Formats: sequence, structure tokens, C-alpha cells
Amino acid sequence: LPGARELPVIETVSGIPFFEVAPGILACAGGVGKVNAAAAAEILCLRFGAELILNAGVAGCCTDLAIGSLVVADTLMQHDVDTTAVGDPIGLVSTVNRTEFLSWDPDACLSLLKKQGVDAVKGRVATGDWFAVKGDRARWIADTFHPLLVEMEACAVAQVCLRNDVKFSALKSVSDHLFFDNQAEEYFDFTHALESLGRVVLPLAQALSEL
Repeated sequence: LPGARELPVIETVSGIPFFEVAPGILACAGGVGKVNAAAAAEILCLRFGAELILNAGVAGCCTDLAIGSLVVADTLMQHDVDTTAVGDPIGLVSTVNRTEFLSWDPDACLSLLKKQGVDAVKGRVATGDWFAVKGDRARWIADTFHPLLVEMEACAVAQVCLRNDVKFSALKSVSDHLFFDNQAEEYFDFTHALESLGRVVLPLAQALSEL
């Protein structure tokens, strides 16, 4: 979020600082990975009474979408959950007993972005505690879950929102391509991906809060 570093911290919970980025809209950087993301989401639900959580970040792409392309998640899964040894389908998340999580009205998010003059697509997102790089594991994720994007947080937030009956949306910006030979160079130069995301995430959050 442009200017976020200059905002005063309204409260720090479990080491996570929270900021009011607009009236009635809080933001935080929970940290990398599923546990950090889930902790931040749970605090937003229980401490701050969030009605909707918008998870924003960068992600690796399984196709050739351009760097900085925006993707609204429609379905999400956790590629690193595997209890197949006891007869479960791959990716089944126990306690909620599902392999797929749905975001809240992705078409509405696309419509709101379009009204802002922003192009975006919707797609499947695979989440796991692994920085995805080209290789056998990445190919297995692509062939098994058929995601458009692979990243490390979104589905963990979706799971927390489901259990708290809170609406969930995710907006991701393409930072790199899993199956390109220059993936590492792309990832470590993702300024464009962050700028593309930063321009729209707060206007989208404000529009969502008004629905």
C-alpha cells in the first residue's frame, strides 16, 4: 500500500502491527507462509471483528500471464496438505473437510475493478509453505490442482474466514512464472508486480466495504 510505512500503528497483536488505512479499513502485513497468514486473519476476525478480509500479495504463475497481471481468486486449495495415507483425497483439509475453498463473489470483485478501469482475471490459487520453483514438485502441483497461481498465504486465510463466517477475497499480482527459465530473475525484480497491486488494493477494499 503506497504510504503505508508512514501510517501510525493502532495496535500490535502477536507481533503483527495493524494500521487504519481508511475509515473502517484495517491493514496488516502478516508475514510469509500459512501460519503467519492464518494468525493475522484470526486476529482480524476475533480482535477487530472483520466482516470481509481481502488478502493481497504476489504469486507465481503457471501460465504466461504478464508480470503485474492481476488475478482475483475464485477457488483455492492447499497443495501441501496430504493425508492420503489414511484414505483422504489429496489436499483435504480436516476439521472443515474440504479440498477446495471458495472466495466471496469473485465476479463482483472483477466488476468493481473494471469500474476503476483495471483489467483482471479470475482463477484458481494453490497455497502451500513452499516457494514454488520449476521442477517435479511444481509440475505435480500444476497437474494435480490445475491452479493459475501458486503462493503461500491465500488459502490459509480462506480457511480461517470460513471457520469464522467472514467473507474472503484475494487479489494477487503475478510476480514470476514457475516454468520459465528466468523465474529467479523475475521474482527478485517484482517492483512492477507490487506497483500494479498497490494502485488498486485500497480502492478495491473501499468498494467492497460499501457493498
